[in-house]
Amino acid sequence: MSEDNNRDSLIAAAKRALENSYSPYSKFRVGAALRFADGTIVTGTNIENASYGLTLCAETVAIAKAMDDGHRGGLDEIAVIGDTDAPVTPCGRCRQVLNEMAELGATDPVVYCAGSAEVVQTRLSELLPRAFGPASLSDD
Repeated sequence: MSEDNNRDSLIAAAKRALENSYSPYSKFRVGAALRFADGTIVTGTNIENASYGLTLCAETVAIAKAMDDGHRGGLDEIAVIGDTDAPVTPCGRCRQVLNEMAELGATDPVVYCAGSAEVVQTRLSELLPRAFGPASLSDD
């Protein structure tokens, strides 16, 4: 599969996840898809709560599902899409959560930030430079 087909299939998975969004307050639906080194794709969608601080972002849901499935590292690619024309990027909290998974496998995943009209490709390290992670807690 070509790199463009890989990107497009991951974004399509994120878009399918977006359809399951529970966002009655913001009306801003977001879907995320993670591709691991073994080819597994794990998706998530945002889940809002009347107590706004308890809201879960799509990327956090996807990471939680992946961890529950036993994934520890191997995160190669991330796609995030919202109900907008402009590309959607992970929020700061999600960047940190994604970084934890990436550091477990010593990867710097490609991140596809998508909207209906545009896709921006970047790396997680560009979205979260000088990140705090598991290596920051090392005794070495």
